Amino acid sequence: MNRDGRRDFDFLHGRWQVRNERLRERLVGCTDWENFEATTTCQPLLGGSGNLETFDTDWNGGYRGLALRLYAPATGRWAIHWAGDRSGELEPPVHGGFDGDIGTFIGEDRHQGRLVRVRFLWTRIDGDRARWEQAFSADNGGHWETNWFMHFTREGTMQ
Repeated sequence: MNRDGRRDFDFLHGRWQVRNERLRERLVGCTDWENFEATTTCQPLLGGSGNLETFDTDWNGGYRGLALRLYAPATGRWAIHWAGDRSGELEPPVHGGFDGDIGTFIGEDRHQGRLVRVRFLWTRIDGDRARWEQAFSADNGGHWETNWFMHFTREGTMQ
């Protein structure tokens, strides 16, 4: 029987300040990182079986996005979908779940026309801090390039 993980993302509900570290170019050996600030707000949906997170930043001329997370009790897995204001499209989901305070979610996407594997890692640090990171693999998971870190601090909490 699958563990009931529908409360796995409850730690993320609320409003957050987010410090972002993002590789300027991906899958080309780039080591140049850019840093920028953002805010997110996350609210529960469907009686706790999902949540909606909004993302807002002035980075790169301004960028807005949202993450829709849905929990499937039959499989015990989460699906995370992303959409941004630049494409206006819902990107392919990543799927997975938590083992303790670490959540691993994997899926497939395209980066500059190239098929890549995508991995999200969520770390629940404490009630006021969390971390997300994204990595791409061009060789079906043989090697991963981490290209984005987001450091979450609950709004109103000292960093």
